[in-house]
Formats: sequence, C-alpha cells, structure tokens
Amino acid sequence: MQADLKWLDDPQTYRVNQLPAHSDHRYYRSVAEVQAQQSSFVQSLDGTWRFAFAQTPSERPVGFEQPDYDHHDFNEIQVPGHIELAGYGQLHYTNTLYPWEGKAYRRPAYTLGDTTGMPGMFSQGADNTVGAYLKAFTLNPELQGHRVVIQFDGVEEAMYLWLNGHFIGYAEDSFSQSEFDLTPYLQAGKNLLAVEVFKRSTAAFLEDQDFFRFSGIFRSVRLVAQPTVHVNDLTIRANVLDDLTTGDFNLRLKLNDDAAQAQAQVRVMLQTDDHVVIDQTLPVKAEVHVDHVSVPNVHLWDHQDPFLYQLRLEVLDATGKILEVIPYGVGFRRVELKDKVMQLNGHRIILNGVNRHEWDAKRGRSVTLADMRYDLQVFEAHHINAVRTCHYPDQIIWYYLCDQNGIYMMAENNLETHGTWQKMGAVEASDNVPGSLPQWQGAVLDRARSNYQAFKNHPAILFWSLGNESYAGDDIAAMDKYYHDHDQTRLTHYEGVCRNRVYQDRISDMESMMYDPPKAIREYLDHDPQKPFVNCEYMHDMGNSLGGMNSYTDLIDQYPMYQGGFIWDYIDQALLIDDEVTGRPVLRYGGDFDDRHSDYEFSGDGLLFADRTPKPALQEVSYYYGKYDR
Repeated sequence: MQADLKWLDDPQTYRVNQLPAHSDHRYYRSVAEVQAQQSSFVQSLDGTWRFAFAQTPSERPVGFEQPDYDHHDFNEIQVPGHIELAGYGQLHYTNTLYPWEGKAYRRPAYTLGDTTGMPGMFSQGADNTVGAYLKAFTLNPELQGHRVVIQFDGVEEAMYLWLNGHFIGYAEDSFSQSEFDLTPYLQAGKNLLAVEVFKRSTAAFLEDQDFFRFSGIFRSVRLVAQPTVHVNDLTIRANVLDDLTTGDFNLRLKLNDDAAQAQAQVRVMLQTDDHVVIDQTLPVKAEVHVDHVSVPNVHLWDHQDPFLYQLRLEVLDATGKILEVIPYGVGFRRVELKDKVMQLNGHRIILNGVNRHEWDAKRGRSVTLADMRYDLQVFEAHHINAVRTCHYPDQIIWYYLCDQNGIYMMAENNLETHGTWQKMGAVEASDNVPGSLPQWQGAVLDRARSNYQAFKNHPAILFWSLGNESYAGDDIAAMDKYYHDHDQTRLTHYEGVCRNRVYQDRISDMESMMYDPPKAIREYLDHDPQKPFVNCEYMHDMGNSLGGMNSYTDLIDQYPMYQGGFIWDYIDQALLIDDEVTGRPVLRYGGDFDDRHSDYEFSGDGLLFADRTPKPALQEVSYYYGKYDR
C-alpha cells in the first residue's frame, strides 16, 4: 500500500494500518523492573529529530522518507513539541470559528447536499502546513528478536508513517495513542523513521476546541517490544455488590495470536500490602477470564480514601520463566444512578470540579509530569475533587495520577465541532458534523472506542463524555450506545443534546448545561426533572471574576439532583514570550501573535495564570468547594 494525500479530504479514512486500541497497561521483563519503573521492552524516541517545514502540501519534500533522499537541508526539532513553538508557521488562537473562516471556503464533506466528498479541500489547501520528521535509530539489544511496535502518544493532526522507505500507516485522532507494527521492515543496524504531519485534514472539523491551533508530534514517541506470549489487552471490572461491603472482581485478558500454541501460563495476583486476595495460575489461551471472585470487607475507593489494590500479572513460559509482568492499580467502587441521583458507593456525588486543558506557558500542550504533579497539589490544597479532560483525552499518566489521588474524572473524547452549528452566535446547524451523516459516524465512533479501550480500567473515571459542543444527532447517539454497551459501571455525559432535544432520551445520563444561571437551574429542578443536573462548564473565570459562586453552591443543599460542576477553566492558555522592547518575559494571549481572526484574551479564563501562578479567584473556589469536600 502507498500513502495517499486524498485521505486528508476523506472523513471515512481516519486510520490505516493502525493497531486496534487497547488498554493502557505497561509491562516489564521482571518484578525488579516493575519496582524500578523502567521497562527494558521500551526504547524512547524522544529528543532531537531532523525536520523540514513546508508552507503547503505542494511545497513539501516529496520522497523524503527514502533513505537515499538528500536531507542535507533538514534542520532539527525537539520531540515532543509543537511545530509553531519551534518557530515555524503561524501561532493562532481561536475559539468557535475554524481557522480558515473568511479566508477559504470550506464546508464539511457530505453536508449541504454534497456527494463528491469535496476532493482537494485539505490535500491542496494553501493553509495546510506540513512538517517532515526524520529519526534514525538502532534497535536496543533488549528489543531485538521481538515483535516491535511504535507508539505515538499525540500527533496533531494527520500523520503518515514510513520505516526505511516502506509505508507503515496513517492516523488522524490527535489526542489518542496511535500504534503501528514496525516488525516487517526493521533491519539490523541503523533504521530510518519518517513521519509527515499535516496541520489539517477532515479531522480539523472534529477538533474545533477552544485553544491554540498547533501541529506536530507534541507527545512522547517510543518503540515497544512484545514477548512471544503477550497480553494485548486487559479489562478489569472491580465491582461492588449491593451490600457495599463485598467486592466482585472480574478480569479478561486478550493475548497475542501465538499465545494459544504456547505451553504458557499466566499468574494472576491481587493483593494489598498485607493481604493476598487472589493468587491463581491459569493456562494461557487467546482469552483468559477470571470471573466473580468475591472480595469480602472490600476497601472502597473514593476521593477521601483512594485505596488501590495491586494487581500483578505474570506471564510464564513452559519452564516457569517470566516473559512479562503487568502491574495495575485496582479501585473497587460502585457508580450508579439511583432515585435520579448519581451515587458513588451509595453516597451522593458532589463535583467540586474544574475543566483542565493541558497547558504549559513555554511548551503549550506538551505538558510534563512536573506540571501534572503541581496541578494535583493545587487540587488538594483548594478542595478540587473532579476534573473534566476538556475536550480530548489527556496524557496517559494523568489518569494514573488521578487514580492515586482520588480525583473524579469526566473522561472526554477528542470531539468538538462548534463552528459547524454556531455561526456568529446563532444556532445554524445546516452543515453540522457529525450530525446523522453515515460518512462521519465511523470517525467519531473510533474516537469513542479509543477513549474507552485505553482508559477503561481507571477507577478515577466515573463518567464517559461524548465530546463537547457538537450539537446532536444519530452519530453522537451511537457513541452513547457504544459506551453503554461496553460499560455498565459508569455513566455518560454530553451537553450538546440541549440543542436538539429529539435525542435527549438517547444521549447522556445527566442533564448537563453550560453557564446556566442559578435561576434556570432551579426552574429545571422544580419541574419533575428526569435526570440529575451537572454544570459541565460554569463560573467562566475571566479576569478577576468568580463572584457569586455561592449562588451555585447553595443549590447543593437545596436539591439532591443538583450535583455540582466543573469551573471553566483551570489554567490560562498563554505563552511566555520575551518582549521585543524590554527583553523581559511576558505572557501573551490570542491576538498577540498577529493571528487573525482571533478570540484574543478569551484564552485567559483560568484559575491560574499560564505560568501556574494562582489568581485571586482561586481563594473563592477554595472557600466554597471546601464546604463540600467530603
């Protein structure tokens, strides 16, 4: 198969040769490696890459992926990182409008009666910048002789991949992990990896989030070797029975194709520091199940006591030698909708939440572990118990940290199509996607599938969110059905159905609104509401705002079906730039980069400044959230 630029224009082509999405578990060669948190199966490709930038697809270096191409004029770039922050292209912040509005005519393929698919819309786009990345590597000895896959944690927005001149695959979902098998084209000694990143494709219609529009390989990249017998996927169901004291542990493992022929075993251990709950050794086959193991006097997981049992899987060959070890933290908790109130472990859920974009003043959305740990310190100090991953999946480590710190998560898909249904402030959905268009359903279901499969084992996730501000239709209803079909242990969320009430019985387990005034919330709750109410965005923290927060928190005491919400938002999106006149570092917002059209300082509505300095409004949050931090 050869790479085809036409895929950029086709909403029905969103993954080519990608491996199926699976659980985000990490695996190691030994127990000692688990303890050291360093897997010899993994080879990082982060660091310096060769790089060439093109302003348009027609100007890109065609054939650069071939080892004999003349790369002498390629520069260097750091991975992970954004192309625009490396000095290429145009920094641009916009909220609702698509970046090309007023400059190029584009409407989503198959809308407004289109039957052509609008060929050339992006593949020939004069505003579609291209980054050509190269990375030479020699496989570490520990990876040699194994199947080797490559994992891209985040590439914005459409990527083509080659190894040693051979086309490997294509991916579009910017914020989900993309994984490809490199084994057939690996060679002894030096290998040449090539990645071509296009800033825009049909995925741009699905990724109209309120943020700076970046491109590039902005999250980590690694090579991962797989042993002969390997757990491809695991599903943990740590349920709690009606008595709220008995756990019900279930586990499903899916192994690689060679596993069924191997004389191998898998040891399943679930334990606490001082107690072994399960220790079973089972023969390996394509699927291995552990069903309904009772855990008496189970220690429940919640915000105040985020207790995790430790699951350890050991895959053993016929001689008993360890092939791989998989650790995972397991939280027993029960999420349910009871008497129209969302409950955790039999208690009403109160969400002291924030919406959190991934952001760093110097690195943009390429955040670090230090950033995440600092944010969790802020959460703890100011009684923030919940986070919405607005409006895309976050870095994988964030979910583990929320498990460990008892943060309730609303895990959101990478979906926002705001500009297709709201024009100049008015609701006008004639060219909305995904809507009920069959040509767009596959792409959004794939995003739901990736989100679910990757993060399904995290106890911190109480709610699956279908996306943000994308109107409603059959395609989003299909996403809701996907989650309910695959997971009865969590609830679903989606606010946009309020724009199209025909779907309110098919989408979202909660009534979710943005910026509803308390009066409107009271009106809803006083008239036989069918669903509990959540503010998925409220208190919009622009400038020195956040006054009157008590008018919302007062509702908590008056209405059991009012269950709190998520402040918009946690941190400003601004970049720390050396001022040309004074030479001093200053924070710059939308419009400060000659970016037009722009939504200007609208990117500055956080409880923290972009350099993570708290604003005065955080004191207000701490006071009122502190009343309900229980």
